[in-house]
Formats: sequence, C-alpha cells, structure tokens
Amino acid sequence: MKHSNTQQTRRGRGPARRIGRTLAFVLPVVLVLSGTLAVTRVNWSGSPSDPVLTAADTATSAGTPRAVKRAPQEVLRDRLLTELQQEDPGAALTHLQQAVNDRPSLAKHCASIARALGQAAVRVYGPTRAQSYARPVCDTAFATGVAAAHS
Repeated sequence: MKHSNTQQTRRGRGPARRIGRTLAFVLPVVLVLSGTLAVTRVNWSGSPSDPVLTAADTATSAGTPRAVKRAPQEVLRDRLLTELQQEDPGAALTHLQQAVNDRPSLAKHCASIARALGQAAVRVYGPTRAQSYARPVCDTAFATGVAAAHS
C-alpha cells in the first residue's frame, strides 16, 4: 500500500480565527482597565467621602456683596488643584473620577481638568514623580499635561 503525499489545505483560518485572535488580545486589556477603574472608585480611607460638588458652590467677588456663580467645572478644577498641593495627585485624580461618575455633565471637561492637574503636578513634584501618579482617568489626559509641562 502506497501513501500519497497530499498537502492539507489551510482551512479554519478565516474570519472566525481573526475574531478569536482579536478577542484574545482585546479582552484582557478591557478587563484590566475596568478593574483599575473599579479600584480607583473604592473609598479606601474608611471615612465617608466628602461631597464632590454641589449646586451651591459659588465664589464671591471682592467688590460686590452678591455671590458670583462659577461654572461647576471651574469650582471642581480649583478644588482639585488645591487638593493636589495639600495631598498628592493620586487623591486629586481619584476625586476627579468620582466627580465625573457622579455628574456625567462634567465628562466633557474631564480631559482639560486632568491636563491642568498634570501641569500643576510637574510644578509641585517635578516631571518624574508627577508621572508616577498617572492613571487612566479621562483618557490619559493627566499624563499629557505632565508631558506638556515638562517640554
């Protein structure tokens, strides 16, 4: 009995295999990012979280007795910049993420606030230490702010 050398065709390497490979690559990335965001949302201090932002947040002008309303994103940015100087950028970024989760209307301002935090962190901590606080809040805008301030 003589065996013939037949070449096997490349079956099974169509779209299903490509989809499988794509899922094998994308799924772990999604799981890591969602886990990171879940961990940053947890209040690790044990104390109740402070109020993120209220509608009554206003600032008074020096010459007028009336309260001047400021935009919520400006109030939040100023509060987080103060927190960055008093504590560390990690705490400010955590509270930024909490504020955006609690008030989705702030999401469009998240990147600019995170960039401002990154620039302020470079001024306070230096570029190397500031970069160590980077995390995936607002699509890495904090790291972009660090890089912009370092250039």
